[in-house]
Amino acid sequence: MDGICTLGNDRVFDQVIALLNSIEVMLGADFPVCIYPYDDNIEQLTAAIAHRPNVEIYGDRDSMDAWDSFAKAAWDTHPTAFQRWSQAGSQGYHRFGTHRRYCAFDAPFDRFLYMDADTLLMNDPAPIFKELEHHDCVVYDFQFKDITHIYDVNSPKLTQVFPQERLDREIFCSGLFASKKNTFPPAQRDWIVNRLKAGEAEVLYPMSVDQSLINYMMMRSGKSIYNLALELPGDRITGCCVTSPHFKAEDHLLYDGGTRLTYLHYIGISSRIFSRLCGGENIDFPYRDIFLHYRYLHEPEKPPTLSGKPKVYDAPPSFFEKIKRKLGI
Repeated sequence: MDGICTLGNDRVFDQVIALLNSIEVMLGADFPVCIYPYDDNIEQLTAAIAHRPNVEIYGDRDSMDAWDSFAKAAWDTHPTAFQRWSQAGSQGYHRFGTHRRYCAFDAPFDRFLYMDADTLLMNDPAPIFKELEHHDCVVYDFQFKDITHIYDVNSPKLTQVFPQERLDREIFCSGLFASKKNTFPPAQRDWIVNRLKAGEAEVLYPMSVDQSLINYMMMRSGKSIYNLALELPGDRITGCCVTSPHFKAEDHLLYDGGTRLTYLHYIGISSRIFSRLCGGENIDFPYRDIFLHYRYLHEPEKPPTLSGKPKVYDAPPSFFEKIKRKLGI
C-alpha cells in the first residue's frame, strides 16, 4: 500500500491541516495519510482528524521508542554535538522528535512519500512512486547546491567516507523524500551506529539533526537515491521552495515556467508565523494566500480577518517589540 506521511503536533496544527487538505484535493479523500507524532502534544490534531477516516496518527510505541533510541545512540557518538546544541540553547538533544519521521520505514505503508508539515502537495506524486520501482529513495529538491546543511564540510573525513561525486548528487532535503518499508531493519541501524562510533560521526552536521542523519543512513548504506531535479528534462524541472519569487498562481496551484509544481515547501518560515497569521495577525509571507486557501478549505467561514498594514514575516523586530520580548510580555 502506498501512502503519504508527515510529522506533527499541535504546535504545527494549522500547517498539518493545510497539508492534509492539499493531499485531499490532489488525490481524493480516501488516500491514506499517517501523522507521526513529534511528541505527546497532539490533542488538537487528534480531534481534528476524527472525521477523516483516511488519516491516522501513528501509535506504535515500540516503533517510536526504537527510533528514539537509535537517534540518541547515533548522536551520542558525535564529538561536539552536545556542546553546539547547548550553545544554541537546547537542553539535551536538539530538536528531539524530528527523527520520528523514520518510523515510516516501519509502518503503515509499503511505499511512502514523507512530506514535512510546512509543505503543500501541488500535483499527483505518481512519478515519485513510480521511481521507487527502481530506487530505494526518491527526492525532488536542490539541496545538492548547499551541502553545509547536510554534512560538516570542515571534517577531513567527509570525502574519505563519501567521494565528492556522490556528495555532488546524492544529498537531499529531508522535507520530502519517498522510500520503502524495511529499508532500515534493526541490524542495519546497529551497523550504522557502529560506523559512527568508529569515527565517522564527525561528518554529521549537528544543527540539522534528522536531515544530516537520514542522508548519512541512505548514503552510507549504499541505497540508490534518485533526484528528479537532476534527472528530469530541463523543461520539466520546477522549483519547490517558498524562497523562489517567480512562481505563478492559478486556481490555487503554482507554476514554474508553465509547469506545475509537485509541492511547495514553506522552508524557513517558523511555525509561529503560521499560528499568528491564523490567529488574526496580518503577517505577510510568500504565497500566503495559497496557504490560507488550503488551511481553510473546509472552513470557509473561519479564515482570519486581517486588517491594517501587513508585517513582513522576516522583518527585524521593532524597538518596542525588543523591549516586550526582554520583559517577557
